[in-house]
Amino acid sequence: MARPSDRVLKGDACAPQRSLFYALGLTEEELSRPLIGVVSAYSEIVPGHLHLDKITNEMREIAQFKAGIRMAGGTPIMVPAIGVCDGIAMGHIGMKYSLASRELIADSVETMANAHGFDGLVLVPNCDKIVPGMLMGALRVNLPAVVMSGGAMLPGNDKGKDMSLSTMFEAVGAKKAGLIDQQELTYIEQNACPGCGSCSGMFTANSMNCLCEVLGIALPGNGTIPAVYSGRMQLAKKAGMAVMQMVEKNIRPRDIVNERSLRNGLACDMALGCSSNTVLHLLAIAKEAKVELDLNIINEVSQATPNLCKLAPAGPDHIVDLYRAGGVQAVMKELQKKGLIDDSLMTVTGKSVKENLETVKNLDHRIIKDIDAPNSPTGGIAVLFGNIAPKGCVVKRSAVDPSMLKHTGPARVFDSEEEAIDAIYNGKIVKGDVVVIRYEGPKGGPGMREMLNPTSALAGMKLDKDVALITDGRFSGATRGAAIGHVSPEAASQGPIAVIREGELIDIDINAGTIDLRIDAEEMQRRLDAWQPPQPKVSEGWLARYARLVSSADEGAVLK
Repeated sequence: MARPSDRVLKGDACAPQRSLFYALGLTEEELSRPLIGVVSAYSEIVPGHLHLDKITNEMREIAQFKAGIRMAGGTPIMVPAIGVCDGIAMGHIGMKYSLASRELIADSVETMANAHGFDGLVLVPNCDKIVPGMLMGALRVNLPAVVMSGGAMLPGNDKGKDMSLSTMFEAVGAKKAGLIDQQELTYIEQNACPGCGSCSGMFTANSMNCLCEVLGIALPGNGTIPAVYSGRMQLAKKAGMAVMQMVEKNIRPRDIVNERSLRNGLACDMALGCSSNTVLHLLAIAKEAKVELDLNIINEVSQATPNLCKLAPAGPDHIVDLYRAGGVQAVMKELQKKGLIDDSLMTVTGKSVKENLETVKNLDHRIIKDIDAPNSPTGGIAVLFGNIAPKGCVVKRSAVDPSMLKHTGPARVFDSEEEAIDAIYNGKIVKGDVVVIRYEGPKGGPGMREMLNPTSALAGMKLDKDVALITDGRFSGATRGAAIGHVSPEAASQGPIAVIREGELIDIDINAGTIDLRIDAEEMQRRLDAWQPPQPKVSEGWLARYARLVSSADEGAVLK
């Protein structure tokens, strides 16, 4: 059978290309084997990626992938991918680039794979947009591929209590409110993130790493083995061998990521209490997999799936605790008991989901609730509809205090994140308010910024049980509280959120799936007819192109 690498290696016409491979130090023997692109997001700016290449000059994950590929008869070639650290980019113009970078990463995987004739791919991401971006690219080129993340950071510790990056952001709000002093803030700052890996809670990066495991495109353990454990390096070797098995059998990503596996992903998303950002990413992944997926399907799965885990920011436990409890596979085992996942599906192990789960046990029913005694009968994510969001909006229901599941309050309207955070820090937001942050969507932002600063400020000020937030932007996976994002259509596309006025009452009922402004349909239409688009916030550079081409959040914020 012909290989993609034949177009750069076979025949006299490819002699110039072969000469360049020899310039890399490769041998005839290596060029006779399948070429496997190891797409690494290694850099020295993202803590989740720092260890993907070298730590104190010791080769780690990348070396293990290469070892596994070579052991199974392939030739590994490392190529780069960019990665934005959301924590560093938070709260300034950098966050406009975060979601947008997902499309650049997908494009770069497509470019590097097709330009160089790779026969398969090992994808080495770890953080928020890099995981879905790499998977989207792999689905697009549809070459045999395995996702192998770098693993989760261990939690920090504050006087015997675990903490994470969300603790750090909330501490800023606590300091503003006078609840902690400078010494305590500095202590948390220096101890919240103790080392490499994706931030330690069930934030977006770890959510996506877990869901890749559920989709079957990553090996069991991908979502939860900590970055610093030797098991992570052992898993990397197995991933290198797994991709060679896929090349040999011609098993491709779209054979694994399909409608049924995406439903498995959604079910585990609900059970795990993953980040609300997973909705954006699963919609985008589905498009590359040629699968129809919309917000109504997501709500359908949520209504049928109980929530089994409450990890940070929804609870005190972290990814390492989920790992010790049996990991993602143990969550799948609980769902299997009620037939809530399809266990007949193929995975990159070469086995079905059912075969993978045969020896799996739930080792800690405090961390992973029994399917008959869940945290709640419905999933961790809810999609709301109403006259504010005719095409839907998203909330991480498992991180909302029960008292805020139903709330009515006056709108406090802001046209940017900066305006809102200024009002919060200056004590202008009070109990009962509904903070509306608009013109922060995919087009209007542009880039659909995460709003961790305002949500964590409210949590740090102990207002997260009294104040709701609504935005056409999005919220970090580290967010807790009644934070409702992805409002569609967005303000910049003449969505109803654009015409909410200061002080008007907003009704939110998360369990009922509704969100409405208390005005009649005729008045809403009059306001929309009179609406005028504002000047673009960004008018040059590639973000301006992104703003012109990006779709709505309910379509995954993908480029048209």
